[in-house]
Amino acid sequence: MVLTSTLLAVALLSLSLGAYYIAIDDVWRLILEKIGMATSDSLDGDVLFVVRTPRVLLGLLVGAALGGAGAAVQGIFRNPLADPGLIGISAGASLFAVLVIAFESILFVGLSQLFGHYLLILGSFVGAGLTAFMVYRLSLKEGRPQVTTMLLAGIAINGLAGALTGLTTYMATEQQLRTITFWMLGSLGGATWESVAAVTPFIILPVFGMLFFGKALNAFALGETQADLLGMRTDNVKLWVVTLGTLAVGAAVAVSGIIGFVGLLVPHTVRLMGGADNRYVLVASIIMGSMVLTLADVLCRTLAAPIELPIGVITALLGTPVFLYILIKER
Repeated sequence: MVLTSTLLAVALLSLSLGAYYIAIDDVWRLILEKIGMATSDSLDGDVLFVVRTPRVLLGLLVGAALGGAGAAVQGIFRNPLADPGLIGISAGASLFAVLVIAFESILFVGLSQLFGHYLLILGSFVGAGLTAFMVYRLSLKEGRPQVTTMLLAGIAINGLAGALTGLTTYMATEQQLRTITFWMLGSLGGATWESVAAVTPFIILPVFGMLFFGKALNAFALGETQADLLGMRTDNVKLWVVTLGTLAVGAAVAVSGIIGFVGLLVPHTVRLMGGADNRYVLVASIIMGSMVLTLADVLCRTLAAPIELPIGVITALLGTPVFLYILIKER
């Protein structure tokens, strides 16, 4: 309840603050105007509903995806240092997004005409899915996925995707290089109602599906053998958790670029606050992930206004000290 109330307060603050300030009272008045109960200034209304509201909604969705997927991946790997990027999801999405940016006018002309500005989203989403599929296939031993092998395969895929991304960046033009750099640092600045509508089902459904695996992840904490003895179908659990995490993170990366530390630190913080029961950790990580990313976006828009800072830089600057503090405290 406390987390939910805090999330609502942060979302309201995010609607108010930015290069163009809208008072909290005016935000409420504009919302009432939208549903036909009051009147307010039209310029404020345009800023709030055309620019800021889709951005806040996108931040809530992306934060929920990263926080929930981080908690689920840490549970399935039984490793508090695991996050969705560890098995190559983010790296694969980045590689395909960079390929689209660098070679859109050469290799993807037909697709560009068909999908328009959604091609970048589609490319990064496909990259995340293919990477997760490769990691899963490489982890199979006698038809069963091995968590340790999956982890090592993810590290290898991360290295390969990083090298190919670097090579593609080296071949890009100056304008493409600026676009790639901006995308790799992460941003919610391109949020529109169309992008929010396009990505919502690919985040909401996987995030909601993760909530059903809290009990199974608690069994995994005892080890796979014990989970088997408790009646858990561990292979199915691993497949579903990795698939749902891939869908959520792939969709998030597709619309926001690379945003680090949220999937790693949010579950840590949740466990320190309320314990290690994954039924609680999953729900709280989804809420706190939305809250942290929305707050980070407020800082991006206000610290150097009217210049907007990359959100990936803000999350890294905020996340590194917190992570070091947790590391030292829990030594």
